Formats: sequence, structure tokens, C-alpha cells
Amino acid sequence: MPRIIKHLGRVDYEPTWRAMQAFTNQREEHTADELWVVEHPPVFTQGLAGKPEHLLQQNDVPVVQTDRGGQITYHGPGQLVVYLLIDFKRMRIGVRDLVRHIEQAVIDMLAEHGIAANGDVDAPGVYVDGAKIASLGLRIKNGAVYHGLSLNVDMDLTPFSWINPCGYANLKVTQMKNLGVNLTVAEVADKLLPHLERHLSISKETA
Repeated sequence: MPRIIKHLGRVDYEPTWRAMQAFTNQREEHTADELWVVEHPPVFTQGLAGKPEHLLQQNDVPVVQTDRGGQITYHGPGQLVVYLLIDFKRMRIGVRDLVRHIEQAVIDMLAEHGIAANGDVDAPGVYVDGAKIASLGLRIKNGAVYHGLSLNVDMDLTPFSWINPCGYANLKVTQMKNLGVNLTVAEVADKLLPHLERHLSISKETA
């Protein structure tokens, strides 16, 4: 069943999250998977196990308590966010395998631009020389996945210094622009989506 790609532009975080919940709650056996491509205005999102002490500095950026896994992270203009609304039961793989496939899609796309990146089995996400360039946060409900990944493209990284990113003190954060890649968020989305499609299809075929 083909996946539906929706380019939603710059949208507020909370209504998008609520729409993901509604979509997931209304899924049926034959509902097609969807990938939502968005940017968000500045917002901190706190995962289910999030600890308030990881917000280091009070500021004007809103904090939304959400239902994904993980700790606090930042979303803002210039960051590509792809939400993965996937029927996990169809894939017949484990959560860790799903995370690895998503990470590898980002790693493969970055490699096309001369950036050597890697995952970390103990800390989901994608890293370049120890600095985080992409974050993952998923929720699985009734056998379906929602939430997804964020990739730093060309943004103001300052707000990451106001938190312990993903709960890790002193974790460095980077972005594609700082690594010599001058592309827009839309251009990066066009390059990443085929890799995501391929890796999510690999999951099904090899399950």
C-alpha cells in the first residue's frame, strides 16, 4: 500500500500533534500510512519521561508536554520535521529496528552531501563528530506509530543551549548549514524522503 506524503508547511506544534493522535485513533486495518513534512515555530517539546530540570533557562519559547518518548528537544524554523504515521503491525519488526532504519535514512542522505554521520545504540538520533544533527521521538499506540524525526538544516541553534538536548547535559548540536550544505528545508525534504521510503520498505520486505 503506497504511503501518502503531505507537505504541511510551517504549522504550530500542538494542533499538529493533536491531529496525529486523531489520525492514529481513527486508523483501520487498511488505512494508508502517511508521512507529514513540516516546520514548526519555536517550541520546546517534553517527552513522557521528561524532567523539568532539563530546561536550563526560562525564556519566551513555549514548552509543550507531549506523549512521545524521550526528554526535551527544540523545534524551530529551519528544521525539517517528518512525522511518521505508520501501521507498525504491518512491519513485523521491533521498535529498535524501526529506529535504526529511520536513522539510516538520515545517515544515507547526509552521506550524499559528504557528511559522515552515525547513530548511537544508547541514544537514538544521528550524530556528526559527536554533535547531534537529528533527533527521534516515537509513540506506539494500538500497533501504530506517530511522532517522528527532526533534522537541523539551517536554523538558529541558540535555544538548544537553553536545555539539555534530549536529556544530555553539554550535548553539542549541529546542522547541515554549519557542515557546508546550503539547502532549504524543502530541498532537504525532497532528498530525505526517498531514503525514508526505501528504508521503511526494507523493513517490510526483510521482516
